[in-house]
Amino acid sequence: MEKAAGFVGLGNMGDPFCHHLKDAGYELHICELRPDVAARWAQEGATVYGSARALADAVETVFLSLPTPDIVETVAIGPEGLIEGGRIKRVIDLSTTGPDVAKSVAAALAGKGVAFVDAPVSGGVAGARAGNVAIMLACDDEQRSAVEAMLETFGRIYHVGQAPGLGQITKVLNNLLSAGSLVLAGEVAALGAKAGLHPKVMIDVFNAGSGRSSATLDKYVKAILPGTFTTGFTNRLMYKDVSLCLALAEKMGLEMPASAAVRDEWLAAMNEVGADEDFSKIVLMRERAAGVEVRDLAQG
Repeated sequence: MEKAAGFVGLGNMGDPFCHHLKDAGYELHICELRPDVAARWAQEGATVYGSARALADAVETVFLSLPTPDIVETVAIGPEGLIEGGRIKRVIDLSTTGPDVAKSVAAALAGKGVAFVDAPVSGGVAGARAGNVAIMLACDDEQRSAVEAMLETFGRIYHVGQAPGLGQITKVLNNLLSAGSLVLAGEVAALGAKAGLHPKVMIDVFNAGSGRSSATLDKYVKAILPGTFTTGFTNRLMYKDVSLCLALAEKMGLEMPASAAVRDEWLAAMNEVGADEDFSKIVLMRERAAGVEVRDLAQG
C-alpha cells in the first residue's frame, strides 16, 4: 500500500493526527477550505485540495475527523464527495456519527467498491496531541491489516468487531459514561464546596478513593479546578453524542431514565452556558445554583 494519507477535518483532533502521520513518514494530502490552515499545511509539505472528490482522485486512503453526522455524509457520499473520486480505496472515519450513519455510508461506499473503516476515537484533544487516544476499530481483517500502521500513530487500537457501526456503538456508550460522570461530579463538588470543603482537597480525596472517575481524574484536575475550561470539546458535541446513544437505546426498545436525565442536563447547559462553550463548563450550572465556585486558587 502506498505510504500516503488523505485527511478531511483538520480541527482540534484532526490537526494533531495529521502531525502524527507526517512524523511517521506519510505523504500528507488534505482537503481544507480555510485559507490560513491550508497555507500552514502547505508550508509543512502537505498537498492541499479544494474538494473531497479531488482528494479522492489523488490517494487511496482518506481519514475523516468531522463534527457531525450530516457533515460526514456530505463529505463521504454527497455531490463532489469522496465517493466520486477515481483512486480512493478506503475511508477511515474517526468521527462520532452513531451506528446508523456508519452503516449507510458504508453501504453507499461499498456500492462503488470503496471500503469503510469505522474507527471513532476517545481521549480528547490532549490524547490526540500525545498520540494515545483509544481507537474503536470495526472493519474486516483485510482492512484492519491495511490501516493498523497508520492508526497506531494516533494511539491504541481496540478491534471491537467487523461490522460498520460497532465502533460507533462503543464510542457513544463511552461518551454517555463520560457525560454522566461529569454531571454527577458537578453536583457532588458543588455540594461539597457549599458545605465548606476545600475544592482541591475534596477532589484529591475522590481520586484516591472509590469515587474517582474520568470527571474527577481529568476534567476537574486539568480544566475545572484551575478555571481554564479548555478541553477542546463543546456542549453541543456532547449533547449530540448522548442523544445518539439514547436514540440507539430507543431503537432497541430499552428505557434509560438516568441517561435521559444526563441528556436533559446537557440540553440545559446548551441554553444556559452556551452550545459552543467548553463542555466542562456544565458544572457552572450547579455551582451557580449553590452560590459557590469549585476552584483551586493556587492553580488559577
